[in-house]
Amino acid sequence: MSGVTAPCRVCPLPEQLCFGSLEAGSDDLEIGLKDENRLQESPLIPLTLTCRAVLFDTDGTLVDSTFMVERAWGWWAKRHDILLEAVLSFSHGRPTIATMEHFLPGRDHAQELEQMEHYEETELEGIVAVPGAMQVVGALRKHPWAIVTSARRTLAEARVTAAGLPLPKVIVPADEILNGKPDPEGYLRAAELLEVPPEECLVFEDTRPGIEAGMNAGMQVVAILTTVPANKLRHRPLIRDFRDVAIRPDGGHLKVDVRDATSFLKPDYR
Repeated sequence: MSGVTAPCRVCPLPEQLCFGSLEAGSDDLEIGLKDENRLQESPLIPLTLTCRAVLFDTDGTLVDSTFMVERAWGWWAKRHDILLEAVLSFSHGRPTIATMEHFLPGRDHAQELEQMEHYEETELEGIVAVPGAMQVVGALRKHPWAIVTSARRTLAEARVTAAGLPLPKVIVPADEILNGKPDPEGYLRAAELLEVPPEECLVFEDTRPGIEAGMNAGMQVVAILTTVPANKLRHRPLIRDFRDVAIRPDGGHLKVDVRDATSFLKPDYR
């Protein structure tokens, strides 16, 4: 690590080790887990982070609810003749109402929001835990951890339970704060409830708004490559899923070993 100098613009790692110098639209990082043709087998870069508490997003981070999310937004997009791809691109990591207001500003969304909420809370078949999530949260059962989500409390709890995961004592949902992601309010609230300083919290997020929320809160952030391609995340450390994570206690702290997935990208897509 000799010769490493300036930190990155978008994550806490040294500039030589991160995506900070790459533009959001760069093809160099156009890769996602579903595009396996662009992956290569190579040793992942080990990295150890130290924290006192671990905070998770839900959809796309702890649980895979992709099918349900896309189906719900597909109904709404078709109803208003909006391109579904545009809706999904904006909606990831944001509260439902924020997406509705973005595409149809100045309207009363109360009825459609209620319909969407009912559908999401009753259609839970097929929701599963992201690989490795059960082991990671199991390692945290005696340590501070929380969920900070853009979903409502009832929906977040329903999906986490449907995926077979335990619920933490602290959940900060979108309907219990004023400002959703990328605003840091949710993460700061979770740190307050856990009684852990923000700088001693570690966040796992699968979208850029979520990553920004964690960083704006002054927390360490690990991106997970489960929902959007790496060029949309623009962050490192970057893991494929929680099978690239191991958590071990270290006195009053936690050591979180992650295997950075950057080296798993073919050279043409780094």
